[in-house]
Amino acid sequence: MLKLLGWVDRIVGAILGPVVVAGMVALTFVISLQIVSRVFFTSVTWTEEVARFLLIWITFLGATLAFQQGRHIAVQLARDSLPANLRRIVIGAGILVSIAFLATLTWIGWRYMDLQSFQRSPSLRIPMNNIYLVMPVASGLMAAMSCIDLVRLLSGDTTIRDRMRDVVE
Repeated sequence: MLKLLGWVDRIVGAILGPVVVAGMVALTFVISLQIVSRVFFTSVTWTEEVARFLLIWITFLGATLAFQQGRHIAVQLARDSLPANLRRIVIGAGILVSIAFLATLTWIGWRYMDLQSFQRSPSLRIPMNNIYLVMPVASGLMAAMSCIDLVRLLSGDTTIRDRMRDVVE
């Protein structure tokens, strides 16, 4: 089971990495088009809206990718100085708090997306719930990765995020 969970975690990272990079490339292209069109022609109206939406999606998916790789900011000095058993308890409590927060964020994001379902974007006329969908998706993925970490911790293995952080350092 741990191998399956590790595989799922790696697949999420393998998918998110190229998606975030593609979003950043698209954002660069759209902003460049906006600048060129303003300087040489009449401004292309949809570029500002697309850039804003791309930035929202890149932010949430990039945060999920950073979470998957263990790159979010953390204070490890106090935790790492604790005895092994107490350290496991502190890590477990931290994971439980993360799961509670991310599950709440998923629920709030879903409700907010549902509340905005009648709204359409001004330029492109796309439903705004398509834009707000990234909040429950990203927080749900992070909550799932935290659950994987909790299962690994309870089984006596180190969390994936801790091992990723060790690789990065």
